[in-house]
Amino acid sequence: MTDDRSPAVAEDPERLRERALDALTTARDRTALLTSCVDEHELVAQHSPLMSPLVWDLAHIGNQEELWLLRGVAGREAMRPEIDGLYDAFEHPRSERPSLPLLAPGEARRYAAEVRGRALDVLEKAPFEGEDRLTEAGFAFGMIAQHEQQHDETMLITHQLRRGPQALTAPDPGPVEPYRGPSEVLVPGGPFTMGTSTEPWALDNERPAHERLVAPFHIDTVPVTNGAYLAFVEDGGYTDERWWTPQGWHHVREHGLVAPLYWRHEGGQWLRRRFGVTEVVPPDEPVLHVCWYEADAYARWAGRRLPTEAEWEKAARHDPASGRSRRYPWGDADPGPEHANLGQRHLRPAPAGSYPAGASPLGVRQLIGDVWEWTSSDLAPYPGFAAFPYKEYSEVFFGPEHKVLRGGSFAVDAVACRGTFRNWDYPIRRQIFSGFRTARDA
Repeated sequence: MTDDRSPAVAEDPERLRERALDALTTARDRTALLTSCVDEHELVAQHSPLMSPLVWDLAHIGNQEELWLLRGVAGREAMRPEIDGLYDAFEHPRSERPSLPLLAPGEARRYAAEVRGRALDVLEKAPFEGEDRLTEAGFAFGMIAQHEQQHDETMLITHQLRRGPQALTAPDPGPVEPYRGPSEVLVPGGPFTMGTSTEPWALDNERPAHERLVAPFHIDTVPVTNGAYLAFVEDGGYTDERWWTPQGWHHVREHGLVAPLYWRHEGGQWLRRRFGVTEVVPPDEPVLHVCWYEADAYARWAGRRLPTEAEWEKAARHDPASGRSRRYPWGDADPGPEHANLGQRHLRPAPAGSYPAGASPLGVRQLIGDVWEWTSSDLAPYPGFAAFPYKEYSEVFFGPEHKVLRGGSFAVDAVACRGTFRNWDYPIRRQIFSGFRTARDA
């Protein structure tokens, strides 16, 4: 069994330093966009009890950067130790954060900017070689860039939840020819390398690389579309207990679910709200804002199932010709605009079948970007897992309460999305940019 090493990750320290600077700058530019397009009242308001006020995310980003880059890497004293508790994500649930004495928007911006200025000085001098795992290959800087981008995605979710006029704009994905290829792809059985031991900024739950044996299976070539999901809705899928797990059926009845989040039926057609705009549900886009229970129920209705996490990763990374696991479906090169819909370049998924240049060797499309894809798997550690640099990133979430999502979405930046990247959430979550594709045994 080959490992997951590839030329794309065997970079010299100075090149990694440049990548870190670019990743940190890209993340901060996005943070500025997300927090400057609304007024201060909108920044301090809580638009949903599921989410923090935007101003909390802004200062939390700065606080985590200070904690890991200034105190952790450079060993400096805390700039504002009195605010650490306010921006500890485990100390205060999101619903309580508006009642905390948070930094005001202007003060939060100044704090984050001052931290960033000092952090760039640290980046310039930090050793990227040696035995310190925090600085080796620039890990701490990559981790912080990923952390900021993850909160940018969270803030984009808040923008989708907020009521009021449109605050964000972006061009739509370019027109594509309707996809007319095969509906599913056969993934051969056998072993493959799952996870990574060589990706320099991979997080602890992606490690280590290990062999996984997967039986042959079929997987959808493209994500399930709105049009396909609508057939489930109109066939009474939400009122037929046969398709739901007991927990899912209870959730549907308790909360009166009848369609994906933000959908409504009006004037004989299905409409959706998207970032302050109401529009007809586009049938050719991947379905969005469905929870795990909905994805699982649709798969049962269709006579299929959700793929396991291992099946998803094998479909995304395994190259049958070489036997090697690649960084991405298309190979080892970093994502480009021809490969995937990432980085908030668009504010919607691209039509199903887009990005043929991003297909896997077997022809599976859109495995990276567009929508996070629910899998059937619970979040669990890989064999040989070791928490680093802190248990709260992954270890505290292991167990049956959280389901794994893979592949990223249009709201995810490339620095926080790769073939090994693992996301997770409760099976009831719908505000996230989640969709799915189905599978079946061969």
